[in-house]
Amino acid sequence: MDLLLLLKAAVMGVVEGLTEFLPISSTGHLILAGALLDFADGKAKVFEIAIQSGAILAVVIVYWARLAGAVIHLPTSEGARRFVLNVAIGFLPAAVIGLLAYKTIKAYLFNAPVVATSFIVGGLVILWAESRQQGHEPRVAHADTMSPWDAFKVGLVQCLGMIPGTSRSGATIIGGMLLGLSRRAATDFSFFLAIPTLVGAGAYTLWKERALLSAADLPMFATGFVVSFLAAWVCVRWLLRYIATHRFTAFAWYRIAFGGVVLLTHFMGWVHWTE
Repeated sequence: MDLLLLLKAAVMGVVEGLTEFLPISSTGHLILAGALLDFADGKAKVFEIAIQSGAILAVVIVYWARLAGAVIHLPTSEGARRFVLNVAIGFLPAAVIGLLAYKTIKAYLFNAPVVATSFIVGGLVILWAESRQQGHEPRVAHADTMSPWDAFKVGLVQCLGMIPGTSRSGATIIGGMLLGLSRRAATDFSFFLAIPTLVGAGAYTLWKERALLSAADLPMFATGFVVSFLAAWVCVRWLLRYIATHRFTAFAWYRIAFGGVVLLTHFMGWVHWTE
């Protein structure tokens, strides 16, 4: 057993768990961490996507009562059926566009200018969205009251998260706010939408790249999964408390600064910002 490899897997798990659900792009942080740890080959890229399932498990645990209730009451509750339908509708655009655009995104968008621009533009959009929220009463206060049309629009916005550096959670949360959802409703629905989206992406990647993997990789993947779960569990619980009294402005400035870090590390040759 390679203890150094397991340590690298644990560090990557922490990075994944802490950044997956914040509006700051896990992709950009994983690329930087992978470069610094010399953990950036083809197998490592599969690892990064696979351990998202650990982060998703944290969401399932935090929202267990809500999710279990929807499943149990699906045959008898209109609210439960609307919830499941909204998640399915919101997931559909990413499923279709992801399958169609996967190769193009991987070939042309994983580079420093795109990642840096996505970070900086995303930060500016967050600042704009938060300033727009001031004095405006949200149209949708709770995720449970979203319409299928609301879910579809948020699902379309989620597709922007496929652009490296944009952030899936950032696209869905801030996009949801711009579409009239409250900060809490947008955050909750972003978490719910992450479950099929990230599990689907992980399963698809593992199947597609299965030739790269072997039984010897199980300890590495298990370590990343467990650590990602623990870090995400802490992060999700913290974020739900944070948004009750704070705006996302701090994340916007962080994104803008990190975009500068991307450009600096690229032009100095410290990090290879490509797939």
